[in-house]
Amino acid sequence: MKKTLLLAVLIGFSTIYGFSQTKYGVRAGLNISNMDFTPDATFNNQHRNGFMIGFFGQYDLSKGVKLAPELQFSSEGGKDESIRLDYIQLPVYFKFRLSEKLQIGLGPQAGIKVHEYEDGFRNFAYSGVGGIEFKVSHQLFVDVRYTYGLNNILDEVESFEARNTNIQFGFGYKF
Repeated sequence: MKKTLLLAVLIGFSTIYGFSQTKYGVRAGLNISNMDFTPDATFNNQHRNGFMIGFFGQYDLSKGVKLAPELQFSSEGGKDESIRLDYIQLPVYFKFRLSEKLQIGLGPQAGIKVHEYEDGFRNFAYSGVGGIEFKVSHQLFVDVRYTYGLNNILDEVESFEARNTNIQFGFGYKF
């Protein structure tokens, strides 16, 4: 699994040199996350406040469209210790320019759970991401993103399904 992740990162960064107008940067922020249970949880399901940090490459595909693959650490799950989950995530984020300072974005995201294994949660999570970004200067930006899980993250539990939900308030710096 570690070799697969390393290979994916190397392939991703090797394609960087094929694009013009490439920028790199770092991004960090606050997560407000929880799990969406079906049927509803039988316990007090409270949100978890956490953090995220990562780095990205941004490539101009055209004047109004950018591709921004990222690698980030994100603390997610619920407030209760038994449902706290941390991930290394690989979002592939497409940004669409609305104005000089405003962009919207969306894309898929894959995550690999870190820390504990065989804890009742699947090791991989897949999500959809959407958000809005405001450019403060040529290098600084702030953004808000919403992530919703596309797969059941509970491992071998037939009576419940759970999906990650997450709101990220981030800021970043482009080099």
